[in-house]
Amino acid sequence: MSDDVALVADIGGTNARFALTDLSAATPTLREAKSLPAAEFASLQHAIEHYLGEVGVQPRRGALAVASPADRDEIRLTNRAWSFSRSELQRMLGFDELRVINDFGAVAWAVPALTPEDRTTLHGPTAGPLRGPVTVMGPGTGLGVAMLVGNEAHWHVVETEGGHVSFAPLGDEEQAIARWLTSQFGRCSNERVLCGAGLSHVDAVLRGKTHDLDARPVLRDPADIVAAALEGHDVAARRALARFCAVLGSVAGDAALIHGSRTVVIAGGMVPRFIPFLRSSAFRERFLAKGRFVAYLEGVTIHVITHPQPGLLGAAMSLRAGTKEGT
Repeated sequence: MSDDVALVADIGGTNARFALTDLSAATPTLREAKSLPAAEFASLQHAIEHYLGEVGVQPRRGALAVASPADRDEIRLTNRAWSFSRSELQRMLGFDELRVINDFGAVAWAVPALTPEDRTTLHGPTAGPLRGPVTVMGPGTGLGVAMLVGNEAHWHVVETEGGHVSFAPLGDEEQAIARWLTSQFGRCSNERVLCGAGLSHVDAVLRGKTHDLDARPVLRDPADIVAAALEGHDVAARRALARFCAVLGSVAGDAALIHGSRTVVIAGGMVPRFIPFLRSSAFRERFLAKGRFVAYLEGVTIHVITHPQPGLLGAAMSLRAGTKEGT
């Protein structure tokens, strides 16, 4: 095995995705990509060892994108009962180098490497250079938020936990959603609404299944809600997904103002499944509904990533960037 071949991984709350990348290639490549259900493994180390055993290689370098803060040696995933020491994991795997980055930091690293075929544009020019600052965000098991600053010569990723800021409901329906989520979790953040479980709770509230704050209603699976909404016959599912899209627009607009963004890129496991629905929803109306800054937000380009593995691509880009910088 060449020293130029490295392991890259995107570790979320639901799936652990792995691939190999050749650091000597002119452009980032992904080989032997596999997705493993995280629930089937007792620890991240076991999942990595299982993957490396399947592909039959032993690289000496790796980069892990994890769904949690990644600025310390001790890492604890936010939406999965996995924790590890970066230095200890590196030793146990026999790696010379093991980089650990936030999962949406990894998606942000991937953005400059995306081709027009890897994204769908909701608003703004479809071609031309990427304009920064760039807000990178998206719902999946949680709500990831990161920031990309710089220019084509040198991009820098700022990892954040922006998904955990407080939810700002608008209107009676969103007030009801916020009350229900606060009653269940003690606080309602944007992530509590804008994630898979959040869509299930939105659906339950709007179907009137949460009048008893002490009761726990049976929640519909988020994938089933999306499928039913897209089929068009389930009015309740369409109402829930429409509210979800509206809230996503508000949060994306807020993030763009906070970051001073010229581009917003939406990623995650959910939105690519319903891009036409998102286009026809109140997403853009709510994105722009920022009073005196409507004109500013009119100039912000919005893309949705359709690349199948942006987290893996970003982990590879991060490792390549570290190689170039000698870190």
